[in-house]
Amino acid sequence: QVQLVESGGGLVQAGGSLRLSCAASGRAFSSYSMGWFRQAPGKEREFVFGISRSGGGTNYADSVKGRFTISRDNTKNTVYLQMNSLKPEDTAVYYCAASDRIGVPTRQYQYAYWGQGTQVTVSS
Repeated sequence: QVQLVESGGGLVQAGGSLRLSCAASGRAFSSYSMGWFRQAPGKEREFVFGISRSGGGTNYADSVKGRFTISRDNTKNTVYLQMNSLKPEDTAVYYCAASDRIGVPTRQYQYAYWGQGTQVTVSS
């Protein structure tokens, strides 16, 4: 198993930036593909960005293309989500998740382990 703890959320003005971190503990971090999901009030949780075990492959939602990037440091057991040019519609609780599937999964059911989430609020 793996335990995940997100950090880095907060309140930011539109156009600003935040970097989310997700620290993992437990079984070997490098054996998991990692993903970020988000859930806005009244909406379903959606996939944002994912990264393969080695970091060589990524996948992302069209809504964040060109604004968000993902990275991981397997020596620090941490995955990051750099969010630039934030918009009010990016406001949500952001969740980190780990999957033991190959590649870069994009569906919630493909991720077995989840963090508690961190709130991101973008003001207009």
